[in-house]
Amino acid sequence: MTRKLTLSLDAVIVAVTAEQPRILTTTRSHGHAVPALPFGPLDTDQDLTLELGLRRWVTKQTGHDLGYVEQLYTFGDRDRRREARGMRLLSVAYLGLVKEAQPAPGAAWLDCYEVLPWEDRRSGIAAVVINTLLPALDRWAGRNALRRQRVDANFGGRRPWDPIRVLERYELLYEAQLVPEYQRDRSRKPDPKLQSGVELAYDHRRIAATALGRLRGKLKYRPVVFELLPETFTLFRLQRTVEALTGMRLHKQNFRRLIEHGQLVEATGTFDRPARGRPAELFRFRREVVRARVY
Repeated sequence: MTRKLTLSLDAVIVAVTAEQPRILTTTRSHGHAVPALPFGPLDTDQDLTLELGLRRWVTKQTGHDLGYVEQLYTFGDRDRRREARGMRLLSVAYLGLVKEAQPAPGAAWLDCYEVLPWEDRRSGIAAVVINTLLPALDRWAGRNALRRQRVDANFGGRRPWDPIRVLERYELLYEAQLVPEYQRDRSRKPDPKLQSGVELAYDHRRIAATALGRLRGKLKYRPVVFELLPETFTLFRLQRTVEALTGMRLHKQNFRRLIEHGQLVEATGTFDRPARGRPAELFRFRREVVRARVY
């Protein structure tokens, strides 16, 4: 059977608000009760580039004008969206970093760790992991050595937790039938007792997992948090923003030594003076960092 090729442009737009990473979602124009990432088809006549097409769809669906975006990945598995029989759907996904603003009607910010609750370890291992996911994964693995190895590698059994393996963890849960998308993709009714985070339309949770893993990886070598912070900030706020994205607490002195060694910020000579507590010095990213915004 000859399949018709369709190209979709999908956006994972990330902000950090009140120490929580959040993603912009929409319920407009996709016919599902669950939220979706902003997306739409490429208009081959109107859109000069893929990125311009993406920006057009994001503005139309959310009312949000994008600043920095980068191409994330191209998703093209056959039958990746089961309702599109006879069509081969390619999605070119982008990662956008913004400061949160009020979206248009039909769009909303969603806590990233409501979508991927097993990824936040700032207060220890999430209850859903201990009470639901690990026991289910243990039953799924059984005596299969390869499955057992994958569970340990991704959920930190005898190995240290690797924050970058976000996509691998989601795909493991999908294969073990522990996310509702597995049943939905096979036209089955999801188990209402299954508590594994907020479901997204299509394969958008997989795309969101890919974006979070990419963002965590980039934090090791690029100051991507520049796009998520105000012009001036305290070192405490900078650390909390990084912790929000990585889902892990960081040692204060080690973090500050890393910042100083990397020469990423400079003091402004001014202070944040809260109503309670001691004043904290304000910093800004150095001009060289600001100019190097293409990551």
